[in-house]
Amino acid sequence: MSHRTRSGLLVALGVTLGFGLTFGPAVCADRQSSSVPLQELRDFAEILERVKSDYVEEVPDEELLHNAIRGMLERLDPHSAYLDADEYEEMQVNTSGRFGGLGIEVQMEDGFVKVVSPIDDTPAARAGLRAGDLIIRIDDQQVKGLTLPEAVDLMRGEEGSKVELTVLREGEDRPLQFELTRAIINVRSVRSRMLEPGYGYVRVTQFRSDVPDEVRSQLRALAEDNGGELVGIVLDLRNNPGGLLTTAIDLSDLFMDGGMVVYTQGRDERARQEFHAEPGDLLRGAPLVVLVNSGSASASEIVAGALQDARRAVVMGTSTFGKGSVQTILPLPGGDAIKLTTARYYTPTGRSIQAQGIVPDIRLDAVKVSLLEGDALGPVREADLSGRLDPEAVGADLEASPPTDASGNALVQEDFALFEALNLLKGLTLVQARR
Repeated sequence: MSHRTRSGLLVALGVTLGFGLTFGPAVCADRQSSSVPLQELRDFAEILERVKSDYVEEVPDEELLHNAIRGMLERLDPHSAYLDADEYEEMQVNTSGRFGGLGIEVQMEDGFVKVVSPIDDTPAARAGLRAGDLIIRIDDQQVKGLTLPEAVDLMRGEEGSKVELTVLREGEDRPLQFELTRAIINVRSVRSRMLEPGYGYVRVTQFRSDVPDEVRSQLRALAEDNGGELVGIVLDLRNNPGGLLTTAIDLSDLFMDGGMVVYTQGRDERARQEFHAEPGDLLRGAPLVVLVNSGSASASEIVAGALQDARRAVVMGTSTFGKGSVQTILPLPGGDAIKLTTARYYTPTGRSIQAQGIVPDIRLDAVKVSLLEGDALGPVREADLSGRLDPEAVGADLEASPPTDASGNALVQEDFALFEALNLLKGLTLVQARR
């Protein structure tokens, strides 16, 4: 599948630790010439010399210079960073979909580690960590003053070992503590099932390279199980922290009949890149509802924004994370690298998502519904009246029941947002059928 101006470079996007929106070694826009700040360079050299000569302990020159570079990049924005050889290798390993730890995507914010999203079926998700939680302590170690790699290293460990996280959560008047057992994280990026006859459900948890083919395969399997056709799909991108940019484009392409998916714009006006879908909608125009929340970041926002701008889908949920910047990975001699923010990305209509997120078409706050138990006294109906006329036998029993999933659990109780998405999908299908 070809896309305008798409290169063969490694392109990834998301939130830190291997899923930051990144372009691989790339040709950047022409550097703007500027005068060399001689006085500031003199100051730097003098400070370096003072530290070398007067600091309480001797520090190798290499470490001092690496720390200076790291500080320069990390003060730019939360996503620019210096990666030593081990961190660079770790970032590449994380994109493979199998890694050790807690199953949590994080970034630094105000000196603390902020949870971007817990990954499905991992220790973090099972323990109840949520997008937006601020991790302030890891076991007995205060997070304040640590770099992100140092904090992540503390959270990782041998499979089966335990770690205690102390977090601040909006709406809670005191810190919360979670004990998690570390595990090998095997990320399953795509899940699907039938919600009701004709109505399919696809959940994408991360944007790995195999996701578009996997979604296509699972949609075809669902269609075959439903007699060859689906009348509507719910695409669930909640708590999806991102992944590969090319995957976001290809996934959007599955549901779009051409048109722009996303474009990036750097400081130089000539640095704009556009990415387009090809003709051909896998669902042939069948209604589509996209579920998002505050844990939907980066690649998830590209897909939701593209389908929303193209009026191809109704986006439902809460505003997304707001990660709308592009990072370029620049390898250095010796195996180190820098990750530098070089552009912003925009939806087809020119909306920047940076620090704003995708605003859903239909806002739906997270709620939990409990079904009434026992024989609740309901309203009196005609069928309850003594001496009423019997109904005519005109076919199957018309008594309605709430939508259920394959296990028989009431969907409204299991996942209220998904229940509402299914109801909306039914309405869209009816409207489309009556045109």
